[in-house]
Amino acid sequence: MAAEHQYPSGAGGGGPLTPPRVLRPGTADRAGLDPEALARLVHDVRELTRGPRPWCAGAVVLAGRGPVIAVAEAAGWAVRYAAYDEHADAGVELPPERRAAMTVDTPFDLASLTKLFTTVAVVQQLERGTIGLDEPVGGYVPEFTGAAAHGVTVRQLLTHTSGLRPELPLYEHPDRAARLRALRVEAPSGPPGAYLYSDLNLLLLQHLLHRVTGRPLDVLVRDGITRPLGMTATGFGPCPGAAATEDQRRPWAKADRGMLRGEVHDENAWALGGVAGHAGLFSTARDLAVFCRALLCGGAYGTARVLGSAHVDLMLAPPGLGFAVDQGWFMGELAGRGAAGHTGFTGTSLVLDRASDTFLILLANTVHPRRRPPANAPRAHAATTLARALR
Repeated sequence: MAAEHQYPSGAGGGGPLTPPRVLRPGTADRAGLDPEALARLVHDVRELTRGPRPWCAGAVVLAGRGPVIAVAEAAGWAVRYAAYDEHADAGVELPPERRAAMTVDTPFDLASLTKLFTTVAVVQQLERGTIGLDEPVGGYVPEFTGAAAHGVTVRQLLTHTSGLRPELPLYEHPDRAARLRALRVEAPSGPPGAYLYSDLNLLLLQHLLHRVTGRPLDVLVRDGITRPLGMTATGFGPCPGAAATEDQRRPWAKADRGMLRGEVHDENAWALGGVAGHAGLFSTARDLAVFCRALLCGGAYGTARVLGSAHVDLMLAPPGLGFAVDQGWFMGELAGRGAAGHTGFTGTSLVLDRASDTFLILLANTVHPRRRPPANAPRAHAATTLARALR
């Protein structure tokens, strides 16, 4: 559960108590954070959007401690390029009047941050007793014969130890029925037990959830997570007004779709209709802050509760169920005391640190106008700056 803190006057009372659950904007001092360090955080994020070859076209950074949002800043462009020029290896710049400036309320394609919401939906069913953590998935979805034959369990899917390969080119199959057939017969590439990060784990969990609840994933996420928490800007696409992602064309992409904005970037999620266990959600930094705050408060936000505190502990305890725990490669110096979070291929990330009751959300469209090899140093640097702001 979230640690108790004594916050400065005005931040949550005047003595030791569990901090209020509902977020509100405030100063660095009220959050118990160093103002100079937070100013550096904002400056460094702005720098990521500058220059002829920036890390990202635009970004939003939101950070806080306890119930206080101490930083909420946007930089750069939600839409900067009309296309990617493969001959010049550069984006084709839109004229300034046709660009869209980034704002703190700009929605983003969350990419793999979607996995966190699928995870919470699964853990909700664990809490209700409809799913067993160490039960074989074949007992719920026997038609997934590849995983069933190898005794893959729910825990192994959540911890990426199922042995399933990282991805399967479902988008190459001619129709949805063929895509589902390919997913059902896919067997682990190695013995279950060793860590191998895989989108397929969450796709299987999506179908398992549908089987045990009778409801599709988008409905489970809406009714079980986003609606109770008041996350009105979060949902599966399409999402008009979202930050643009990629000029998606072969050979650098896996499909020829042109410049994407408001349509899911992940090719498999797109091929499956936009709702997938591993990708497809759109959200804003403010909504994700609510999600973080609910987990820091043991599964509750305001009067709503989406998980019991014991199951939040189960989900976030090392090695984590669905959540990565203490991964310095993107958490920087926040890692080490049980920090949890995830990254997304489009440039998204979030970290929540229960030891200090802090959270950091960095949303960027790093794949606009074209995907590049992941560069996680800016994420780790931002998290380290926030860690050094703690006092």
